[in-house]
Amino acid sequence: MHKKLFIPGPVEVRPEILAAMATPMIGHRMKEYAELHGRAKNKLKALLETKGKVYFATSSAFGVMEGAIRNLVGKRCANFCNGAFSDKWHDVTLRCGKQADAIRFDWGQPVTPEQVEKTLSTGKYDSMTMIHNETSTGVMSPLPEIAEVMKKFPDVLFIVDTVSSMSALKIPVDELGIDSCIFGVQKAFALPPGLAIFTASEKALQRASTMEGRGYYFDFLEFDANDAKDNTPSTPCISLIYALDSQLDRMFSEGLEQRWQRHQALADHVRGWVTARGFELYPELPFCSKTLTCTRNSRGIDLAGLKKKLGDAGFAFDDGYGKIKGQTFRIAHMGDMTISDLDELFAAMIAIMPELA
Repeated sequence: MHKKLFIPGPVEVRPEILAAMATPMIGHRMKEYAELHGRAKNKLKALLETKGKVYFATSSAFGVMEGAIRNLVGKRCANFCNGAFSDKWHDVTLRCGKQADAIRFDWGQPVTPEQVEKTLSTGKYDSMTMIHNETSTGVMSPLPEIAEVMKKFPDVLFIVDTVSSMSALKIPVDELGIDSCIFGVQKAFALPPGLAIFTASEKALQRASTMEGRGYYFDFLEFDANDAKDNTPSTPCISLIYALDSQLDRMFSEGLEQRWQRHQALADHVRGWVTARGFELYPELPFCSKTLTCTRNSRGIDLAGLKKKLGDAGFAFDDGYGKIKGQTFRIAHMGDMTISDLDELFAAMIAIMPELA
């Protein structure tokens, strides 16, 4: 039995997108691949509102997140940490042998522009990392406000994970001045996992050219050299790129503004449902994610039992992550999801626990 996915990724993938992955195979050095690659890349540039470079990597997003550390961190990195995945990025930075500091916020709190400015004003750092939408806590940090602060520090590379936010809201990469914007496709893009997409500004490429120990698989300069031929340094996940090309067509057919409005409506619907039943949101409302809702288990329900019973009924449900597992639950509302999908989950939850009615 297929469990319908309401977890923060991977998310449900539409049948026609899965069918696109069955397109007959081509060689990655054939002109047919270059045409596919160039077509998808140009659509992504429109989505990201960038005239800069956009690259495809066959990996999870964390592959490129590590690659960005190897390519872009010289002197010292400020890792802004407000949840499990930003904590992990700091650990990755240290494992790459880089000098770095974790600037920590309590779980449930956003990265703030004030703290970014205070930290970078020390002059200790030549790069910074942050996660726009921290899926462990359902917190979306104020990226436009942080981007304004970053303009005061042109020598500090601005490295941003938009893994679970890209395509769910407007993220204009060039306007924000992001030097490397990184995301996967198994969340708001509603594709199967295995493809990471990233950008690199001219400033980022210049920094990479001065860095030793970049490795090969995620060497930004290798990606850039191959980008000139609409290709990748090593064999890409061609089937997923067919799916990406098809999904981008669907996104533009829906309309980006309409897509962003739908994601906001989904978020509002979930927040309204949980708060009407006496649950409290884990983050403060202004910093709640637009792609998943993290809710405190303020009613003390048996989340593990609910998760098991929902699984038996055909729904994948998440009972919290890391140190707040069991204390919170997360409901994803991203990708191609609709209000009726959410209502189907809510009806199943009420059938299992009538006290939620």
